[in-house]
Amino acid sequence: MTARELAADICHKLQAAGFQAYLVGGCVRDLLLGREPDDYDVATDARPDRVQELFPSSVDVGARFGVILVVADRAQVEVATFRSDVGYSDGRHPDRVEYSNSPEEDVRRRDFTINGLMMDIETQRILDFVGGREDLGQRMVRAIGAPELRFREDRLRMMRAVRFAARFGYAVEAATFQAIVAAAPHITAVSAERLRDEITKMLTEGAARRAFELLDETGLLRACLPEIAAMKGVAQPPEFHPEGDVWVHTLMMLENLPPGAPATLAWAVLLHDVGKPPTFVSAAETGDRIRFDGHAEIGARMAEAICRRLRFSVDETEQIEALIANHLRFKDVFQMRPATLKRFVRLPRFEEEHLVLHRLDCLASHGSLEAYEFVRRFLRETPAEEVRPPRLLTGEDLKAMGFRPGPLFREILQAVEERQLEGRLSGREEAVEFVRREYQGAKC
Repeated sequence: MTARELAADICHKLQAAGFQAYLVGGCVRDLLLGREPDDYDVATDARPDRVQELFPSSVDVGARFGVILVVADRAQVEVATFRSDVGYSDGRHPDRVEYSNSPEEDVRRRDFTINGLMMDIETQRILDFVGGREDLGQRMVRAIGAPELRFREDRLRMMRAVRFAARFGYAVEAATFQAIVAAAPHITAVSAERLRDEITKMLTEGAARRAFELLDETGLLRACLPEIAAMKGVAQPPEFHPEGDVWVHTLMMLENLPPGAPATLAWAVLLHDVGKPPTFVSAAETGDRIRFDGHAEIGARMAEAICRRLRFSVDETEQIEALIANHLRFKDVFQMRPATLKRFVRLPRFEEEHLVLHRLDCLASHGSLEAYEFVRRFLRETPAEEVRPPRLLTGEDLKAMGFRPGPLFREILQAVEERQLEGRLSGREEAVEFVRREYQGAKC
């Protein structure tokens, strides 16, 4: 069963039981725009306990806010009871809810007019109490009611306004925009996890450049990612970066980031030059050209701190950090020893992320893809078993040869692998002979 089929079944059963039931929110918006919704939500005047009675497979995910999750096969649909919200002390959840029998009352507590539409799935009739259809036609993101109140209730709505405007290519209505500008410093009240997830959606939905331009225009960028705002006005050497400053370069990369890109790649695109502002040295100071010595290493450390602040997982943080730390190494691939190049292309997700980041970086600056094509050719022409050959020796082999476990193990194994990758050792016996010859005196 698909989510749409499940939503239709839920509406039918609720209506058959004497209740009102409508599709609501983003799914209605997307259906009117001719898009397939990512998920479906149903609004009803049935109370949560009655919804659970009608759908025994349902899960209580927020019954005190009137929300029940109905699950069938792999599909799931949230069913919410019509309500009005009273108080938002934590800037996210209502202090309490009052259930209602009125779909209009339910809509008026929601965020934006384009998300405030309801649809009778049986008749396709649209319920529009807030001018959502007109705003869809006008390509406008407008808060429902007083925007200051909507953003005070949940500060994340400011980020969502930016994301919807970027994703659909809409404008933000003037009063809504001004309310965001006024409230932007308060975005830090939002939890790190919610901010991270919203920014990740901006980066991966296919309109990342426009999203970050809007974040900058509203003041949200400086409030939530000051390290990115600091890129504005930081000049670059024109012979390598004819496109302009670090901010423009980053925007160009974001513009070319494909929809659905891995989140770690998207964040690495955003952060790959975060180390340039603090390492900037002018041409007057260097005597030749603008330089950013050590910006990849410093940027990796800054990115690690940002990832910790936004509560990324350890694996995500390590991948983002590695992408940034290694992004300048492509300029050296022509001179790399075979073993060094093989180790380089063995970095986790190299082709899917490291190589893509480098290509985007080049296209948004000097335009040369020589290193990119060189590495692609190397990967295409080099058998996988030569890039990742089985190890000739292990720690157990070294112990059997009389070596004691310790720092020397790593040195020996690396030396063996280095010669193996360069084609100077081709078998176990050669490796054993090499170790005995070079390290026999180091057993003690």
